[in-house]
Amino acid sequence: MSLARPEGAPGEHFAELGISSGVLQRVMNAALSRGGDDCDLFFQHTQSTSLALTDKKVNQANTHVDLGMGVRVVVGDQVGYAYSEDLREEALVAAARAAAEIARATPGRVAAAPRGRHLVDRSPVRVPWPSVGMNDRVEMVRAWEQSAFARDARVKRVDAYLQDAASVVMVVRPDGRLYQDYRPMTLGMVRCTAQSGEVTDSSGHNIAARAGMEFYDEAKQALLVREAVDRTLFLLDAGKPPAGDMPVVLAAGPSAILLHEAIGHGMEADFNRKRTSIYADKLGAQIASDQVTIVDDGTIENSRGAVNVDDEGNLGQRTVLVEDGVLRSYIHDEISARHYGVKPTGSGRRQSFRHPPLPRMRATLMMSGPHQPEEVIASVDRGLYCVSFQNGQVNIGAGDFSFYMRHGYLIENGKLTRPVKDVNIIGNGPEALSRIDMVANDMKLDDGGWTCGKAGQSVAVSQGMPTVRVASLTVGVMG
Repeated sequence: MSLARPEGAPGEHFAELGISSGVLQRVMNAALSRGGDDCDLFFQHTQSTSLALTDKKVNQANTHVDLGMGVRVVVGDQVGYAYSEDLREEALVAAARAAAEIARATPGRVAAAPRGRHLVDRSPVRVPWPSVGMNDRVEMVRAWEQSAFARDARVKRVDAYLQDAASVVMVVRPDGRLYQDYRPMTLGMVRCTAQSGEVTDSSGHNIAARAGMEFYDEAKQALLVREAVDRTLFLLDAGKPPAGDMPVVLAAGPSAILLHEAIGHGMEADFNRKRTSIYADKLGAQIASDQVTIVDDGTIENSRGAVNVDDEGNLGQRTVLVEDGVLRSYIHDEISARHYGVKPTGSGRRQSFRHPPLPRMRATLMMSGPHQPEEVIASVDRGLYCVSFQNGQVNIGAGDFSFYMRHGYLIENGKLTRPVKDVNIIGNGPEALSRIDMVANDMKLDDGGWTCGKAGQSVAVSQGMPTVRVASLTVGVMG
């Protein structure tokens, strides 16, 4: 069965697999048979392909198809969950009854007949991945490899990787909501190892989007290779900065990983509902400079975090979390929204039909401020300019974090001077947020292949920020 974008009415893709409106109603009735407060059905049909080149040879090329349904029954803030990889009606009903065991064995209720609803398409595709042959993928990825080698003789090894997927999901609710959503995804990566004298180092770059093969136009492919090679060569000449507390300037774009991890997770409403987040009692409070506005946005076309509809059947939206320094909202799924007496923010997300939804980030952005980027750098007499990060550890409750900066520069007398690498940036998320005292006007959405992990689940996200100055963070030198 084709996984090109379905052209029929909402629900038709799964109707062709035997999932009629009557089947959906009977499965939901089974889920609600013991008196659950609510339920949802999440169907998913995915075809994904991955291709890798190493040592000038294709060492991985495979396609995987996944199909199944997850059913969630909610009682208060408790969840019963089951899934089935068998789409026969009896298997779906059995899964629904298993999820319903969490309920109180009170009289159940009857679900409304599902009615398909149309969605705004934030992931338009011109060349769908199911129509792309493996030879076409190999030709493109091999060109990345060859271009990287040709760019500089110091490049001794290149790993190139392409991953793509096309997924059709269907979310069905007892009130009659039925949404069918087409979700493309792709990620391209080039990683290089370079050598100069006795110094050898490795780095790379990746780009990602909810798009088809048209995403990889000539300019995108050139950027991918150029950034991978240049980031690697940068490390050959980079040294270590002095350690200690100092002003830190975060570059626009990739530095937003710190925003996502150190601040964004603390604004997810389940952590606040359980009072494990340091922001649990901060709604309406001034938590940052009035230059700071942070949003979580599911509406950015083709972004990795784009959400037409979330995995609970709520439409994607743009949610203002911090406005002019004041905490205005958390990131809500339906359970937390009921707890706080607000509407869901379209942020209920799950890794697959095997997992229940949780409040998750989509595209977490700090918006532009009043300053020029050059003005921010010029304001620092002695400090650190962070270009990109890898890895990090965050304590959601306390807000403490440690991030590994891979690429950066020393700032001396208001100018970028020596390239530096392999640095730990240590601080506390809320304190770092409160210490942001300059925000530039160059907000950049990073198009890297960011993936967020939480409660054993991984989902695709985006992030972005402008150039900002944090008055003081601890810089620790590796090695």
